Amino acid sequence: MAANAQPQQPSARHTYEARPTTPWWLPVLLGFLTAVGPISTDIYLPAFPSMVHSLHTSLSSVQMTLSIWFIGLAIGQLTVGPLSDRFGRRMPLIVGNVVFAVSSAICAAAPDILTFSVARFIASIGASASLVIPTACVRDLVPDQREGARMMSKLVMVMGVVPILAPMLGGIVVTFVSWRVIFWASAAYGLLCVLLVLRMLPETLAPEFRLRLPPITLMTRYVMLLRHRAFLSHALIAGFSTFLSFSYLTAASPVFINGFHFTPFQFSMLFGLFAVFMIGASQVNGALVSRFDPHKILSVAICMSLVGSLLLAAIALWLNTHPTPHHGLSLTVILVILAMLLTLSPTGVIYPNATMGALADQARVAGTASALAGTMQYVFGAIAGVLIGLLSALPFSGSDTPLPMAIGMVTGAIAMLFCLPMRPPVR
Repeated sequence: MAANAQPQQPSARHTYEARPTTPWWLPVLLGFLTAVGPISTDIYLPAFPSMVHSLHTSLSSVQMTLSIWFIGLAIGQLTVGPLSDRFGRRMPLIVGNVVFAVSSAICAAAPDILTFSVARFIASIGASASLVIPTACVRDLVPDQREGARMMSKLVMVMGVVPILAPMLGGIVVTFVSWRVIFWASAAYGLLCVLLVLRMLPETLAPEFRLRLPPITLMTRYVMLLRHRAFLSHALIAGFSTFLSFSYLTAASPVFINGFHFTPFQFSMLFGLFAVFMIGASQVNGALVSRFDPHKILSVAICMSLVGSLLLAAIALWLNTHPTPHHGLSLTVILVILAMLLTLSPTGVIYPNATMGALADQARVAGTASALAGTMQYVFGAIAGVLIGLLSALPFSGSDTPLPMAIGMVTGAIAMLFCLPMRPPVR
């Protein structure tokens, strides 16, 4: 009987546990790949006025390309995630970055806004691979939720440097050379990512764990994920965290430049300050998850963000009822900045813990789960942008006051708080 017994197929857990410790440079590489999305979003914002003149179009048409970018990222993630579960992680990453590089080059040479918009949409489809697959690679390599959250914190540190540098670099480029250089540089970035994947990134999904899903089964898989309590609760928390962050990104520039009379350079420095605190919080999280329950860390971080957003809302309401001119760092402006720091810094803790909480039980469909969670985040971010736009148009507020931004950030924080009881009990 023993001779005829079939050998047992190793489980995913045993296979991953047998792998050696991941090298120190792998989170840096994955973070560098993930940064394709943020750098392509932030770096060309200062170029909007130059693009209006160069492409002979309107400012609203140029602004619409940002919405096109987000729509493409959302659609692309839904498709590239399942493809990475079917064909492995490396090949979709390579193809996606090639598409991103070629499309960015077309953006750089675009003669009109229509050509630019179409190329920008295709570039976002390609860039979505770098948003989804590195997270799935973390889940492949590190099945333990604590270790996964620690590794995700390292990714946040690397990709978090981009929001600090991108707007300043974009402003420098527009000041001294053409805005088209931004997209030639983006094309070079995409090609560098292709080279790094080819030379350095190992395949993290073994062939025996790849899935061959027809479209109907894929849709069923998405429905099953949405019915999975741990995935849905943590994905919603990550989504509302993005809602909070996009409320800040959408509204901060007119608030500080038009309302508080910051120069563009001063605002870019403040933008960097917020990013530094979020990166710092992510590194603190990497140390905390070794000693404390990630579920409790996530709860505390959400409560901190809620307190900060409520404080910001109170200050914004006071400013709305006591309108006075503010120039530079007045006491009120300092209070606004401190409240925003208290609100935004915990997102560096919330994102890695919520992401790994969503993927913890999805070893066999980590790419699909990562794609769905990422799509939810960008959908929530787009809704935040619409909300801020509507609030800014109301007569009791305005685009140059912090009230619309505060309302958006409070909404995101309260929604995260309501998602906490949805999580399953800690095993």
